[in-house]
Amino acid sequence: MSRIISIGKQDFVSLRKNHYFYIDKTDFIRQWWESADDITLITRPRRFGKTLNMSMLNCFFSRQYGKCGDIFEGLSIWKSEKYRILQGTYPVIFVSFADVKQNNYKDAVQKIKNIIVDVYRQHRYLNEQECFTENEKQQILSITERMDDVTAQDALKNLSSYLNILYGKKVLILLDEYDTPMQEAYMHGYWDEFTGFMRSLFNATFKTNPYLERAVMTGITRVSKESVFSDLNNLTVITTTSDRYADCFGFTEEEVFDALDEFEMSEKKEIVKEWYDGFTFGTRKDIYNPWSITNYLKERKLHPYWASTSSNGLISKLLQTASADMKIQMESLLNGKTIEVNFDEQIVFSHLAQDESAVWSLLVASGYLKVEDVEYRGLTLEPWYHLEITNLETVSMFSNMFKGWFDVSLSNYNAFVKTLITGDVDAMNYYMNKITLATFSYFDVGSEGAGNQEPERFYHGFVLGLIADQTDIYEIRSNRESGFGRYDVMMIPKEWEKTKIPAIILEFKVKNNKKEQTLEETVQSALEQIKEKNYDAELLEWGIPKEKIRHYGFAFEGKNVLIGS
Repeated sequence: MSRIISIGKQDFVSLRKNHYFYIDKTDFIRQWWESADDITLITRPRRFGKTLNMSMLNCFFSRQYGKCGDIFEGLSIWKSEKYRILQGTYPVIFVSFADVKQNNYKDAVQKIKNIIVDVYRQHRYLNEQECFTENEKQQILSITERMDDVTAQDALKNLSSYLNILYGKKVLILLDEYDTPMQEAYMHGYWDEFTGFMRSLFNATFKTNPYLERAVMTGITRVSKESVFSDLNNLTVITTTSDRYADCFGFTEEEVFDALDEFEMSEKKEIVKEWYDGFTFGTRKDIYNPWSITNYLKERKLHPYWASTSSNGLISKLLQTASADMKIQMESLLNGKTIEVNFDEQIVFSHLAQDESAVWSLLVASGYLKVEDVEYRGLTLEPWYHLEITNLETVSMFSNMFKGWFDVSLSNYNAFVKTLITGDVDAMNYYMNKITLATFSYFDVGSEGAGNQEPERFYHGFVLGLIADQTDIYEIRSNRESGFGRYDVMMIPKEWEKTKIPAIILEFKVKNNKKEQTLEETVQSALEQIKEKNYDAELLEWGIPKEKIRHYGFAFEGKNVLIGS
């Protein structure tokens, strides 16, 4: 009989005591302990078992669980006498910043103070110990929600000293989701002052703490050292491109297939692989998202479980406002292609808006893109990453994101796509103008008098929206060479002989007030460019007959759009 799956349970003790479904990741304990690293930062995408593994570390090392060794029986770590002796022998401080999602600096700092107070409450027995002086007991009692910032920044270091005095042993500190509050600080505009607070907290807790034996931090992103870790010279960083701990977070293919056998779903291995495989950590491929797999095992139906658990607000915002070049690269990814980009895995949040390479780093760290290969180029051996979209589930996430840009006019958008294919130009104009009015705030489509300004951000966002709905029947390309120039958008039917749907070329032009009196003239200019530059050449090479190729000219003037064919 297969085990019961408890969705979302991140408490190791509860999973084990109730005999719920669990895939053995206890070798992570051995790997980490034998590394002998002082402070380890591990980044993995959301819902990849970070919190459960941290709970596991806490249960294994903490004196609080010194008599609970039986929960590790049958697991790999318990095979070693050395580790059976080690279990339950250290004072441990376990902290999570997962819930620090406030929209302003004051509330975010207060939330962290509340979390520190909760940690002290877990060790309320300290006040009863005779080894502490009255002054030390008063200091422990002074850790309240009303403490000042400096007291809060030193609080975890001081707690380490109390535990060291009591047990005669240095402490282990586990900090889960360390970067959640920093992402929120960036999103809500209080980054600079908040990182100052966090830098002092991390410095006291990890750098100048003589009572610290070792520490582990987990998060999604590798926040730049200069932002919060400038004083930490003893920090070992393990990212998604590192080989260490590659099989400790997420499920390996062997683990997934064994689980499918256990739940009598062996025949589903191929489709499960297509949907949920694709994550790569270091050189280890075929890593599956555990959230999607456990949900699939329980529900027994395909669904974008992982992709639907987050709004992806930051990534959506960055892609909305990205350059045309970046949108073209996203287009290639959605068409199943590989792109090559250079970026630094350290994310400087304050540079995200100016440095698009940081966006690629964020997309990889978040799990939405995977690294297929890394090349080291030039004298300085700069890393160039070969990136692909991770899997079908991730494709659905991007599709929903891009469609969401048009959410306020989604019915108009869907109607426009249909009329684009059927060739109803009057209806195209009706729906397109409704779309541009509704989405104007998202994309720069030019303004009155903007003459020669190309509406790149709008139409490339528009192209990504087309891809979201049409990728099954069209390959959509933009800004590519064909004939004697570069077309704006080309929609190539994947099986035109069967579907009989037309190939489509779109050319966008902003009205040039010096050359054109009306939008009609701008439309004609766009259509003439398609003919003069022989943009049909690429489609003809595909074997698509000329009568199956449609030309559309888009003329922009501020919020107004006119389409002609």
